[in-house]
Amino acid sequence: MIATASAVAFIVYSCKGKLSEAEQLDLAETPVSTVDSMFFINTSNGNLEMRVEAEVMERYDNDSCSYELFPKGLSVYAYTDMDVLETILFSDNAKHFKSKKRNEEYWSAFGNVVVQNVIKQETMETDTLYWDQANKEIYTDCYVRMFSDKGFMQGFGMRSDEMARNSILLRAFDSYGVVVEDSTRVVIDSVNFIGPLLKK
Repeated sequence: MIATASAVAFIVYSCKGKLSEAEQLDLAETPVSTVDSMFFINTSNGNLEMRVEAEVMERYDNDSCSYELFPKGLSVYAYTDMDVLETILFSDNAKHFKSKKRNEEYWSAFGNVVVQNVIKQETMETDTLYWDQANKEIYTDCYVRMFSDKGFMQGFGMRSDEMARNSILLRAFDSYGVVVEDSTRVVIDSVNFIGPLLKK
C-alpha cells in the first residue's frame, strides 16, 4: 500500500513540472510556422516578375497583424517585362508586415543591404531599406552609398522606383561624377548576355 502511494505522488509531481514549462511559453514570440530553404517565384500573365530565396522564414500571427521574418538573410531577383534580370537585392535580415486592422503592408530589409541594377550597372548600399508595394517605390532615411561607372555618391536618405532605375539621393555629400566618357565604349550585360549567334 505504501509503494502505491509513492508512485502516485511521483506521477503528479512529474506532470506539474511539465505544465509549468508550458505556461512559460510566450505564443506571441513563437512562430506559427517555419520554412527552411524557402524559394518562391512570382509571375504575372505567364511572365516572371520576381524570385525570392531565404535560408529560413518564420511566420508570426496575432489578432492585429501577421508578419514573416527572415533572420538568416533574404535574396530578391526582379525581372523586366521581357523576363530579363534587372534588379537584385541582398540583406542580412528582412521582414514582411501586414496589418489586419488597417490597409497597411510593407517589406523592410536591414543589415548590409545591397541593391544592384544589373542593366544600368549601378549598386546601392545601405543599412535599412523599405519597399512600398502600393506606390512601387523603395526608400530609406539612412546613410547610402551609390556606385556606378558614372561616379560615386553618398548621403542620407534615398527614394527610387522599386526596380532601382531612378534613384534620388536626398542629402548628398562628398560625391563625384565622371564628366568625360569614351563614346566608343561598349558595355555588356554579363548576367543576361547569351553570346553571338553562331552562323549556320
